[in-house]
Amino acid sequence: MPDGPKPITVWRDVDADLFRERIVPQGRPAVLKGLALDWPAVQAGLDSPQALARYLADLADDRPVPTLSVGPGADGRFFYTPDIRAFNFQRRPQSLRTLLDDLISGLGRNDGSARAVQAASVATCLPGLERQDRPTLLDPTVASRIWIGDQAVVAAHFDLFENIAYVVGGRRRFTVFPPEQVRNLYVGPIELTPAGVPISMVDFDRPDMERFPRFAEALAAAEVAELEPGDAIYIPYLWWHHVRALEGLNVLVNYWWSRTPAGVAPPMAALMLALISIRDLPPAYREAWRGLFEHWVFQADGEPMTHLPPAVRGALGATSPELLRLTADKMMQIFGGAALSQPRPAQQRRN
Repeated sequence: MPDGPKPITVWRDVDADLFRERIVPQGRPAVLKGLALDWPAVQAGLDSPQALARYLADLADDRPVPTLSVGPGADGRFFYTPDIRAFNFQRRPQSLRTLLDDLISGLGRNDGSARAVQAASVATCLPGLERQDRPTLLDPTVASRIWIGDQAVVAAHFDLFENIAYVVGGRRRFTVFPPEQVRNLYVGPIELTPAGVPISMVDFDRPDMERFPRFAEALAAAEVAELEPGDAIYIPYLWWHHVRALEGLNVLVNYWWSRTPAGVAPPMAALMLALISIRDLPPAYREAWRGLFEHWVFQADGEPMTHLPPAVRGALGATSPELLRLTADKMMQIFGGAALSQPRPAQQRRN
């Protein structure tokens, strides 16, 4: 069997210049050791879970936030029901103060249940924290989100953004995989997902290697780190990451941002369209389309349209608001006429 995960590279004394000029260009995950040790919330957490809960409760807004809960026996895993038609967790509104009280009263419980608030807006539910604790690596306009829970597990997934996540309290284990490992992670449905992006079906604590044999290859390509309070992790765009919270009270603040140029259509839309328009073609047809994608979309041979003046390149030219509108209109025409253009079943054809 291939070797297991390797340690994620650790960087110390990271400032904005080091992050921007050396870490991000590598396109690989990085642990930013001790980056937020001076945050007041981190210091409260280092005192005790109870001190951190009091600190956050004093800053919290009264409005409810969506809270996820899964019952005993789930090993803290927010996942699907056995038939993969629904989720094994419930979602209901709850105030952060109530959740924090519940988590503190449940410290030491180990029945496999879990509760968590995930990706809640800090500006909305913890405005005081938003003003006190801010990262020094990013533009101050990048919004922050908070994750609070007990020993919950977030299945391996990717984000459609770049990500810095700061551990404020407790400890979290991150296992990350490069994007191309999708073939070895056995991904579930892409239209029914716990949080909008597809997840791996593999239980990382007890992987079924008979059902998921290529997961061994994913582990050989994986990297892992266990983060303590004050540590942060940089996760590049589309990198898969599995996250396990390891304490009775775990708090994480993250920042998502994107370097995608303004006006670019969502790539997930292109993927969904490709699934219904290319995947089921005869193999020879698919291979022919691969050549067009490599040339026009991925530009494997460089800019493909230099032989035409920019004004007449159309959809193969530079992206613009006008081009997006024209493309949307064209897509409506294509799909509007798709039913008429399909061959009729043999029994319905007429000479």
